[in-house]
Amino acid sequence: MTIEQLYTGCLAQGAYFIESDGEAAVIDPLREISTYTKLAKQSGSKIKYIFETHFHADFVSGHIELAQASGATIVYGPSAVTGFSAYIGADNEIFTVGKLSVRLIHTPGHTLESCCYLVSDEDGKQLAIFTGDTLFIGDVGRPDLAQQPVAGLSQDDLAGMLYDSLRNRIMPLADDVMVYPAHGAGSACGKNMSKETSDTLGNQKLSNYALDLNLSRTAFIEELTTGLKPAPAYFPMNVKLNSQGYDDLASIFEKSLRPLNATMVEQELKKEHVMILDTRAPTAFAISHIPGAINIGLNGSFAPWVGALLPYENVEIIIVTGKDQEKETLIRLARVGFENVIGYLEGGMDSWTQAGKKSSAVASISAADFNKLDKEKINIIDVRNDTEYAGSHLDGSLHYPLADFKTLKDLPESGQDYYVFCAGGYRSMIFISLLKSYMDINLINVDGGYGAIKAL
Repeated sequence: MTIEQLYTGCLAQGAYFIESDGEAAVIDPLREISTYTKLAKQSGSKIKYIFETHFHADFVSGHIELAQASGATIVYGPSAVTGFSAYIGADNEIFTVGKLSVRLIHTPGHTLESCCYLVSDEDGKQLAIFTGDTLFIGDVGRPDLAQQPVAGLSQDDLAGMLYDSLRNRIMPLADDVMVYPAHGAGSACGKNMSKETSDTLGNQKLSNYALDLNLSRTAFIEELTTGLKPAPAYFPMNVKLNSQGYDDLASIFEKSLRPLNATMVEQELKKEHVMILDTRAPTAFAISHIPGAINIGLNGSFAPWVGALLPYENVEIIIVTGKDQEKETLIRLARVGFENVIGYLEGGMDSWTQAGKKSSAVASISAADFNKLDKEKINIIDVRNDTEYAGSHLDGSLHYPLADFKTLKDLPESGQDYYVFCAGGYRSMIFISLLKSYMDINLINVDGGYGAIKAL
């Protein structure tokens, strides 16, 4: 028997592969399916089921393509409506995977169709529960992300359903059952998830506020619905893709892996709806980049930031990447439903420079030199999130959380210098590139961010 967690840090997402006696199942797979087919081949098993805990909003699942490749049956919980062939399971229905039994437990609240899958061995011992976005480690799923029609139900109604689902369906299970959620810290599907990606249910009963027996239904609803920030704009489209279907990755590669020389890129940029997405490291972007390019580095939380900050519709994207990273970039974009890439800069920024095209740069300053400046006489922008800023910040700094960029008001004025930092330098360069694409402003990146500033 095998239970393997396949965690993708970029999305803070956990998919799962379970195998027993020549049969396998995959739970909440990512869009690129080769990992799951390789595991099946290595274990000599056939993928029998693809269990989906709900219609995901933060990423595009690989259920459809994996079903086509393996012949597996896609399973959803009660009330799910799909635009493709899928089996809609009943509450408490049992599925067998080799010698394992998998019980579907309907747990509405995060969404109406949300369900968990409880795995037991051949002797009936409960081993693990795959909770999707119903129960995280240290938190529970937001009740405001359901995108399919909810018959007039409010987020308070859904939060109440989630309270009942947790109390009546999950908490009665044995304390030694392992909890395997769909997300960890960094996901937008919860508010305060732990960095841990699994735990025993017994530990969660002791440490997870949402499972506190002294927490009333009313208090739970208030806690869950207070302080929710608007969901990223790409969430509704991802739900639509997951519930109605999408193109396979091979089709996306055929359309988007189109090499463009510098002159071709320059011509494309004359069109208002074309933008440059530069996925290189912030340090490389700072040295030289195409004017107006947006920098979201591939080696950070790339996909969630793309989804949160870039326009989803009415735009075409040309990518600039590090060496041989074009295909990986397309995969990560496809994970969050961005399929509008029309090509990539062949040869990267070296080819742009060699062609004599105009480049831009971002001024930088070391944390040591920044600390020598009189903070009362300079303009400082802190782009960390609310919690980070509340914990500690520089007096007089302007707070512009990167996650709120689309809704920011009272932006800094041009004609002055602004020193910008985040925790380590990744988010500050995203912010700088975004703001400079909107206005002519002099922004200086503080290398190493707040961490380096405070370390000195």
